Amino acid sequence: MAHLPAADAGHPSPHPNPPASPHPPAFPSPHLPEHDPDDPVENAVIARLAGNWARRASVKRPEPDLDDLFEPERPDYPEHLLPFRDHPSYLALDADRRSRLLAWAWVAFNKNVMDNEQRVVNPGFELITRDAFGTGLSETSVLAATQAMVDEQYHTLMHLNASAVTRRRRGWQLPERELPVAKKARRHAERLAEAGHPWQRDLTTLAFTTVSELSINAYLNLIAEDPDVQPVNRATATMHNRDEYCHSSISKEVAKEVCSGLDAERRAYFLDAVSDGMRAFGANDFTTWRRVVRLVGVAGGEQMMREVEQDQARTMLVQDYSALYSLCADLGALDEVDFDWGGVTLR
Repeated sequence: MAHLPAADAGHPSPHPNPPASPHPPAFPSPHLPEHDPDDPVENAVIARLAGNWARRASVKRPEPDLDDLFEPERPDYPEHLLPFRDHPSYLALDADRRSRLLAWAWVAFNKNVMDNEQRVVNPGFELITRDAFGTGLSETSVLAATQAMVDEQYHTLMHLNASAVTRRRRGWQLPERELPVAKKARRHAERLAEAGHPWQRDLTTLAFTTVSELSINAYLNLIAEDPDVQPVNRATATMHNRDEYCHSSISKEVAKEVCSGLDAERRAYFLDAVSDGMRAFGANDFTTWRRVVRLVGVAGGEQMMREVEQDQARTMLVQDYSALYSLCADLGALDEVDFDWGGVTLR
C-alpha cells in the first residue's frame, strides 16, 4: 500500500490542481473511509485526504476543492454542546469572539479524536495484532485489526485536514499545540504510569481502546447529526463514523475473548479500567475548555469555568452508551462496572 499523504500544514496557501490525467485513477476505496460518491462535500474530503487533485473518474469532471465548500456563515461547532452555553459571561461575547470560540471548539474536538486514535486506540490494536493476550487470534482477525490501524491513520489525517480548512477560511491560527492532551488520553497515560505490572498496562490499553471504539460513534454523532454545523465538519465526522461501526465489532469480540480467559484479579482490573475509561471518554474536558476560554479572552472566564464545573448536569458530553452496555451485559459485568447506567441513553 502506498504511504499516507502528508496532512495540510494549516496555514493559508493556494492549492493549485495539477493537470488531470486522461485516465485518472479511482480512489483507493478499500483503504480510504467509505464515502458517498454523489455527495460533493464527502468527495472533497476524500480528495484532500488522498492527495488527489484531479477529477472523479466516474463522472470525469473537476472535483470541488474542500475549501470551496466551506460556508463561513455556518458555526464550526454546535453551540448547544458548550458546557457554558447559557452562562452570562459567554452570552456577553460579541459575534466575532463567539465565532472564534466555536472555531477553537472544533479544533479541540478534532484534537480529542486525534489524541485518542494515536495515544490510545492504535496502541490497543497493536497489542491485538501481536496477540499480547494469548487468545490465539485467527489470521482474519489479525488482518482486520491491522486494517483498523491503517484506518485510524486516515482518520487522524481527516481531522487534521478539517482543522486546517477552518484555519485557512477563518484566517485564524488556532494551533493544536496550544491545547492540552485530551482528557481520555491523559487518563490513559496516568493509569499506565500507575500500573505496577506489564499485564496491568496491557489490560489498561485494551480497556481504553474498547471504550473508545464502542463509544466513538456517539461522540462523532454530536457533529455528524447536527444539520446546522459547517458541512465540511459534518462530512468529516460522518465518514469517520462509518468506519467505526466495523471497528466496534472487532473491539467488542476481542474484549469478550480476552475477558473470558482472565482470572478473577485480572478480570476485576480490566473492568475497573473500562469504568475509568467510560468516565473519561464521556466527560466534558474542562481542562481543555478552560484553555479555550483563556485563548479567546472571555471576560470572567475563570469564574464561569468554576461555576460550570460544579454543575453535575454539565459533566457528561457523550450520553449514548448502548454499545458498552451491551458488551458489559454479554460479559455478565453490569454490576461490576462502576458506572451510572441510569444517567445515560441506552438504545
